[in-house]
Amino acid sequence: MRKELKIGFLQQHNTVDMLDNVERLCDGIRDLARRGAELIVLQELHNSLYFCQVEDVNNFDLAETIPGPSTDIYGRLAKELGVVLVTSLFERRAPGLYHNTAVVFEKDGSIAGRYRKMHIPDDPAYYEKFYFTPGDLGFRPIETSVGRLGVMVCWDQWYPEAARLMTLRGAELLIYPTAIGYESTDTDDEHERQLRAWQTVMRGHAVANGLPVVAVNRVGYEPDPSQQTGGIQFWGSSFVCGPQGEMYYEASATEEESIIVAVDMERSERVRRWWPFLRDRRIEDYGEITRRFLDF
Repeated sequence: MRKELKIGFLQQHNTVDMLDNVERLCDGIRDLARRGAELIVLQELHNSLYFCQVEDVNNFDLAETIPGPSTDIYGRLAKELGVVLVTSLFERRAPGLYHNTAVVFEKDGSIAGRYRKMHIPDDPAYYEKFYFTPGDLGFRPIETSVGRLGVMVCWDQWYPEAARLMTLRGAELLIYPTAIGYESTDTDDEHERQLRAWQTVMRGHAVANGLPVVAVNRVGYEPDPSQQTGGIQFWGSSFVCGPQGEMYYEASATEEESIIVAVDMERSERVRRWWPFLRDRRIEDYGEITRRFLDF
């Protein structure tokens, strides 16, 4: 077990210019590596605007194969810099079959593994079910030179079952690339409740499983091309917390950030000795958890 891991993340505002988005990401990754980051995490669907605000078949043209152009770019960069890199891509698996896929690169530029988003939302301005087939790779950590990474994506972060299964399969760190923001007609009080609920549920995963959590969100305003809504103000606030839910860093709600957080990876072992939640689970009584709902 590594004692300390330097985790870098980029909280970025995206524009319609994908080339510019990718160039800025690559510059940011290089800067984080220069400053000592060993593991670098990017936000959800970081190459483009968040296209799921509308249902438009032309947006499928944004998808690409894995391996493909983006994996070539980010794989070369990981090798050049000697870092482990967590990316988030729109995967074209086959004609008519697409996924929201996190791809993790090892320090040598190879693909260490991938995770296909399992929980797919369908809400106003978040029409992801139109684009993404639910993942079929399960909740399996990705083995890397910096540890076993429990990588999930955005909407997955609300589900304690997903975090638990990653933990039971040996994850040493939970990671959530994210794209989430405010609905334009909600009140400021509602905005605050939603943001804090988002952080609280993931900090709860950290506590319940005794693991650090990294959540990297995009930031800034992106308009709704259909003009049916007021667009999305992504709330940033990316964070890293420890295995007791303690906040190591919380990013700005409005500004781009490039941050490195040093995490003591041995702390999970100590916390789990104090709070042996895995020991005391009553697994013989949990069978009904796989039911959709229980009748009274």
